[in-house]
Amino acid sequence: MKFPKTYTLKEISEIIDADFVGRNDFPVLGMNEIHVVEEGDIVFVDHPKYYDKALQSKATVVLINKKVECPKGKALLVSDDPFRDFNKLTRHFKPFESAASSVAETAEIGEGTVIQPNVFIGNHVKIGKNCVIHPNVTIYDGCILGDNVTIHAGTVLGADAFYYKNRPEGFDKLLSGGNVVIEDNVDIGAGCTIDRGVTGSTTIKEGAKLDNQIQVGHDTVIGKKCLIASHVGIAGCVVLEDEVTLWGQVGITSGITIGKKAVILAQSGISKSLEGGKTYFGYPAEEAREKLKQIASIKKIPEILQKLKKI
Repeated sequence: MKFPKTYTLKEISEIIDADFVGRNDFPVLGMNEIHVVEEGDIVFVDHPKYYDKALQSKATVVLINKKVECPKGKALLVSDDPFRDFNKLTRHFKPFESAASSVAETAEIGEGTVIQPNVFIGNHVKIGKNCVIHPNVTIYDGCILGDNVTIHAGTVLGADAFYYKNRPEGFDKLLSGGNVVIEDNVDIGAGCTIDRGVTGSTTIKEGAKLDNQIQVGHDTVIGKKCLIASHVGIAGCVVLEDEVTLWGQVGITSGITIGKKAVILAQSGISKSLEGGKTYFGYPAEEAREKLKQIASIKKIPEILQKLKKI
């Protein structure tokens, strides 16, 4: 998430009432999570296990809960609760805007695009040319759709990320200030849910095709010409490289990458990154031929046990 202008470190510290280490006029350009952070951004960290990762990241400002040695060329914001203060910044720069109509006045809709009845289009949404948005689709604030996009009934683009901190008094939500970006020539089936990024974009790239009832988590990137069958669940921060195929009821854990042209067979569970150009099956998913051999071997266990009893 980029700020509308360059802010100084002192200005940001005043918004969240935090101490800082660095020049008063140190420039701050935006804020992001660790996996999408860029130079000029703020990143937050609140556990010693991840201090080094945050301090050595591309971020030039680290919102941290302990005063530590500041790396050269960077600055620190020192807070007793970085998670809380990251939320303060999201509220400040991306405050919630209530809707005044089913299609916001600030929405931009391209020539030739058809909006069917009962569609909701939020503030600052951009929709390209020759799209078809079917009934009861909901497109939250800030989402961007390219040209020739089709979205079928009941799909929701831009709901909040499923991201919580477990506190003694209950779960504390990390606010979502990102969006969803759908590139050209994408088809999305009925009843899908595509969550927005926390600070960046959940992205579906050109030519991808999604079946019905698919869940895509926050900040996930689906590559060009990917093919995804129904009932697939993809967690947050996943990368599907181009031309990946996921068959029905595949489940994918967060923060992993599926390589280009990989094929995942139905009902497989993906718990780690997988190389491209191969076919996978099972849980945990392995190359399909090897997994099927294992299953065939398991079926022989009762027969082997009977033979052992006779020895």
